[in-house]
Amino acid sequence: MTKRPTWATTSARLVGGTVAAVALVAGTLTAVAVVWPTHDREAVSVLAVPAPSESVAACPGGLLAIGRDASVAGAIALAAAPRVVFDTGAGQPDAAVEPLVVPTVEGSTPDAFTAPPAADTRTDLVAASSATVAAEDLSGFAAASCLPPLLESWIVGGATTTGYSGLLLLSNPGSVPADVQVTAYGAAGPQSPPAGRFVVAPGTQRVVPLAALARDEKSPVLQIISTGAPVQATLQTSITRTLLAGGVDQVAPVIAPATDQTIPAVAVTAAPGVEGASDPATIVRLLAPSTSTAATVTVRSGGQTVSTSEVPLEAGLPLELDLGGLEVGTYSVHVHSDAAVVAAVWSTTGFGEGDDFAWHAAAPRIEAGTLAAVAAGPSPTLAIANDGSDQVAVTLTADAGAGAAQEVSVPAGSTVRVVVDPDAVYRLEASGPVQAAVGYAGDGALASYPLWPADAAASPLLVHP
Repeated sequence: MTKRPTWATTSARLVGGTVAAVALVAGTLTAVAVVWPTHDREAVSVLAVPAPSESVAACPGGLLAIGRDASVAGAIALAAAPRVVFDTGAGQPDAAVEPLVVPTVEGSTPDAFTAPPAADTRTDLVAASSATVAAEDLSGFAAASCLPPLLESWIVGGATTTGYSGLLLLSNPGSVPADVQVTAYGAAGPQSPPAGRFVVAPGTQRVVPLAALARDEKSPVLQIISTGAPVQATLQTSITRTLLAGGVDQVAPVIAPATDQTIPAVAVTAAPGVEGASDPATIVRLLAPSTSTAATVTVRSGGQTVSTSEVPLEAGLPLELDLGGLEVGTYSVHVHSDAAVVAAVWSTTGFGEGDDFAWHAAAPRIEAGTLAAVAAGPSPTLAIANDGSDQVAVTLTADAGAGAAQEVSVPAGSTVRVVVDPDAVYRLEASGPVQAAVGYAGDGALASYPLWPADAAASPLLVHP
């Protein structure tokens, strides 16, 4: 047998490889050109509605005084018990009251309410409280809404400079402990103080002095983050001027930063030029937590613009803006920015003995029927703001939806105020999104709290098995 020369074998292999490569390329081009059959297959999904859970609301409780017992430094005492109004929606299950334990304050038992679902529907639940105190170290009127606990909330209000006192009230109406972290925003930016990390036991309220969280701060803002269980946060703040009590308030939380914030019910009860007018009587406090931006602050009375200001906000640094000498009346304040902010407005009846002040927190949007609790207090009104471009029709029904109904029209870009009864619960239905707040104004009394939307329905979930 004769062997082929090596060059011949190699040539044959090269020719064969070339032919195979050409055939492969031709086959690939042919495959690309040919329209192959396809089969579209959508992912399997199921629209499921979670089973409704019980509705929960926690109240801040009565007014507290610190430092009354000279023998016990930092001791806190109950100065005035609250008056509470609560209800569920007409025809829905009743709510049960479960008082919270406050280990550090004798006699203080803030109310927590729970209501079971009705069949496949979560129960509407609402509550509000108010209290009045007249003592040498604490004087004024405060009102607050009893709110569901949150995993994150923001408090815009209070101060720790000379004359100011503050207590952060954290309620855990749940059945497991809540691990809470408080971040204080002030002149040096966000700080995580050692006293800002603690546990709130289930079924209790924890009281933390504001000075332990933000020392010597003129305009602090608090971020409260909870893990394990949500908590309901409220700030009690008070002021003493030259040994004279100058007011007290319970500051409602802001749910979250947003590019638009509306404060619907800011009452101005003292005319410009009165004694103490050199001090700002109406102030808006702003914070852009994470991104520097410019905020536009618009003050309106009804549907008329009273003033517009633009202020730069540096990320993490609170800023206060004097709203100027506003005439006696009720106003709404609107904040718009490109980056998310939190906001609240401070106003006062005056700067002398027997005067009071209020922090007006931003109100969330209401896009479905909800209940409104009106706590006892002087001359209560419900302010309803419409920031949209269309008129909104609002129906306000007494007795939690079972009584007489009142129709209210809120023009676009306007705020309408309705006189309401104290110690009453209403149902609010609107044809479009609105923001609302309950406000009080009287002799030496000023307060306001925003109306939160009802957490009455579990949203459907799209589940992909």
